[in-house]
Amino acid sequence: MELIIIGLILVLMVEVYVFTRTRKYRDVRQISMLVDTSVLMDGRVVDLAETGFLLGQVIVPKSVLAELQLLADGSDHVKRERARLGMDAVKKLKDLLGSSFTLLQDGAAPRGVDEALIRLAKETDSAILTLDYNLNKVAQVEGVRVLNINELAKSIRMLYLPGAVVTIALVQKGQGADQAVGYLDDGTMIVVEQAKKYVGQTKQVEIIRSLQTDAGKMMFAKLVPIPGNSGGTKNGSPKKPFGGNRRARQEQPSEVAQPKQSRPRQAAQKPAANRATRSHPHTNGTSTPRRGSKTTPAQHEAELIRLVQDQ
Repeated sequence: MELIIIGLILVLMVEVYVFTRTRKYRDVRQISMLVDTSVLMDGRVVDLAETGFLLGQVIVPKSVLAELQLLADGSDHVKRERARLGMDAVKKLKDLLGSSFTLLQDGAAPRGVDEALIRLAKETDSAILTLDYNLNKVAQVEGVRVLNINELAKSIRMLYLPGAVVTIALVQKGQGADQAVGYLDDGTMIVVEQAKKYVGQTKQVEIIRSLQTDAGKMMFAKLVPIPGNSGGTKNGSPKKPFGGNRRARQEQPSEVAQPKQSRPRQAAQKPAANRATRSHPHTNGTSTPRRGSKTTPAQHEAELIRLVQDQ
């Protein structure tokens, strides 16, 4: 009798265990997800559906579809193309998921699509599949579960370890004095030291360290030196010729010595003037006009008066 009771208890425990496990997995499969506009415009949700990672019910509200249609009819070319990509993604999801896809009639969203999604998530006990950073934060404050494709991509992508060399385009200046900023293909920002003058060029950089933040991952790197660039100094400026200062010092005395050569000539001209004055004692220091030179009437009259006085 006791063995029968023990056997019944064991059978009951096994049934409870199996029931709880199947219910748990059934709940996992029945998780519903409200798809945001940003996810449809991104397009990667279709790849997730093709690989089978979207478990549960995928719900696209009519308000999200109306926002896509409004953007597709807008004047912005970039948003118009992305909105059309989002509408194509809705059709592909419907074809791939079949009965797991639902187009929910939720009516208009006078206060915005984000608030309508949060309200629907609370009413239907669903999660929100989004790429919007602000919607992610607001939903977490409201107690709504959020699924972010960027977080999934970040968790499975290959990490760049310190010492790895990558080629990036430096697109803008950094916050530091000599920093430049580039981006990887997945959008990871790389801050390169001593690269401000290379903005607008593509350079090879070596990863130094990485920093993980709530908004994403940021890496720091340095420029990879180019082999064979040995000319000039470290900064790339040409070296000054040896002995350039000595040559400049040798050229300076020649400019200072010029006045010394002109002084003897000036001193030699003074005795000549004195000899000319002493050779004519009757002129009182005035020289007679040379032959052939033109004299004025006043000078001719003064010469006649001088000759008369001498006689």
